[in-house]
Amino acid sequence: MTSETDDLRLAAEFPQASQDDWRKLVDGVLKGAPFEKLFGKTFDGLKIEPIYPRAKGAAPVAGRAAARQWQVMQRIDHVDPAKANAQALEDLENGATGLEIEFAQGPRSHGFGLPDASVDTLRRAFDRIVFDAGISIALNPVFWCADAGAGLAGLIEERGLDPATLDIRFNYQPLSMVAACGMAPNTRQEIVQAFTKAIAELMRRGFRGPLALSDGCPVHDAGGSEAQELAFVLAVGVAYLRALEATGIVLDQARSALSFRLVADADQFLTIAKFRALRLLWARVEAACGLAPKPVFIAAETAWRMLTQRDPDVNMLRATMATFAAGLAGANAITVLPHTLALGLPDAFARRVARNTQLILLEESNLAKVSDPAAGSGGIEALTRELCEAAWAQFQEIEKAGGAFAALEQNLIQQKVATTRGMREQNIARRKEVLIGATEFPNLYEAKVAVLETKPVAPVPLEAKFSFDALAPIRLAEPFERLRNRSDEILRAKGKRPRVFLANIGTPADFTARAGFARSLFESGGIEAVDSAGFSEAGALAAACTSSGAALVCLCSSDRVYAAQAVEAAQALQAAGARHIYLAGRPGEQEAALRQAGVSEFVFAGGDALSLLQQAYELME
Repeated sequence: MTSETDDLRLAAEFPQASQDDWRKLVDGVLKGAPFEKLFGKTFDGLKIEPIYPRAKGAAPVAGRAAARQWQVMQRIDHVDPAKANAQALEDLENGATGLEIEFAQGPRSHGFGLPDASVDTLRRAFDRIVFDAGISIALNPVFWCADAGAGLAGLIEERGLDPATLDIRFNYQPLSMVAACGMAPNTRQEIVQAFTKAIAELMRRGFRGPLALSDGCPVHDAGGSEAQELAFVLAVGVAYLRALEATGIVLDQARSALSFRLVADADQFLTIAKFRALRLLWARVEAACGLAPKPVFIAAETAWRMLTQRDPDVNMLRATMATFAAGLAGANAITVLPHTLALGLPDAFARRVARNTQLILLEESNLAKVSDPAAGSGGIEALTRELCEAAWAQFQEIEKAGGAFAALEQNLIQQKVATTRGMREQNIARRKEVLIGATEFPNLYEAKVAVLETKPVAPVPLEAKFSFDALAPIRLAEPFERLRNRSDEILRAKGKRPRVFLANIGTPADFTARAGFARSLFESGGIEAVDSAGFSEAGALAAACTSSGAALVCLCSSDRVYAAQAVEAAQALQAAGARHIYLAGRPGEQEAALRQAGVSEFVFAGGDALSLLQQAYELME
């Protein structure tokens, strides 16, 4: 410990810096550029500043109790009930504290899950599962199939267990499922009647719930923003409250029947702010209903849209960041999607990684020891507040349209999500939003990752009683993955991939940076980059290009070398038969001369890489 004298001496030697001091240093680095250049912006238009002062007087958001661990949920999604049961038992024996039960006909099951909700299937799937051993069960019943909730309730009754002592979330979620599908084989009235009847019956049997789920996953899966996801779950939650109250269930009992689910993704700060915002927003709804707010149960699921098929091991890192954020934000339960789910049904290793992602953060990093550790952080508090404002405004729009169901019928929600999805897709195409292993730093020689050979279950055809635009799930890497798949097909058919020759000019110090950029860009689309030593003589460069057998060429060097040698090099390459010549870098003042010499395209950071790659395949064909 230091003495008071030491403290005073250190304070004199290192005076406390103020924000003005920091700003002066930043202005010196900016060299006249506006300070606003450092500001970021979310897809909701929320401003992210480079630095924030401490949020004085901020209080923790009431949520998961301090020092209480979140539930480590594991997705049970094998199509064979006996194998699903084996998965469940292994998960529970190795650290999972809850099971997330999927059904193959569910719109977010990706074709995997229990084949049906018959009594026999449920018996086999839950064989030797001890419901009253302190575990959590989250059921995801498909409302147009057999009632899984009633089936599970019957199984519990058959075993002679007291429903009130069990931790079972039945997760009836008709509105979210309708939103994801864009249709239903039932009328709106039939859906509401089936929903309220199922909830009332479970209450009658003594289940404490939660029984219904307001799920934001369809909005996130479809490319929506944080405020759009929050507005959707608020609107759906209010719709369920109204439906239950209309059947005579008192509001306090109805709100206790509800839980929520949000998606956690690799943007840790927005994820933390989003989960905190939901608790504040729902408390506002409760207060408007004349209820004293109480902490709501919020489940988290790691994002489907951030999963990649290529270099899927990186998905482990994305899931770790998402789990970290959801855990700090006070999620009551977290489900980590296994890192190979986009490729097929995950094997035992992928399931183990999904479990251990949570267990390490809980047991070794102790993330659950502090309740709302983000409280008081200027940046997080500002994001939380601004998300609340943006989401509440969108929630009011949905309410003015007649509520969640009416807004879906009018495509109000879907149009907003589609606009955001379009902006995301542009960012992915221009590689402003990076997916490591897919859009940046691809590995054309990666080993094949194992998944189970089980095929997804085909959806049962349904006759729609109504329809509207679906909130269809996407994965952000898919456009680049399609090009990689095309490259694989060419490799199988011809014995080699499409190629681009990196025509490096000058010394390694001149060309390495842009050659690395060009390699990453072209190989993200499956076009193999053929490297070369630096050339100073145009004829030798052209000869090396010809011997490479590459259909495409990309000049790589520094602006200084381009000014002296790029025109001559391009002319030599064109004379040697190069079909399409790129130049790594912006065109600048030489553009006209370079194009006249044979350069067709300029590749640079922020350009539309996806369109360039798609056009490259057309040129090669």
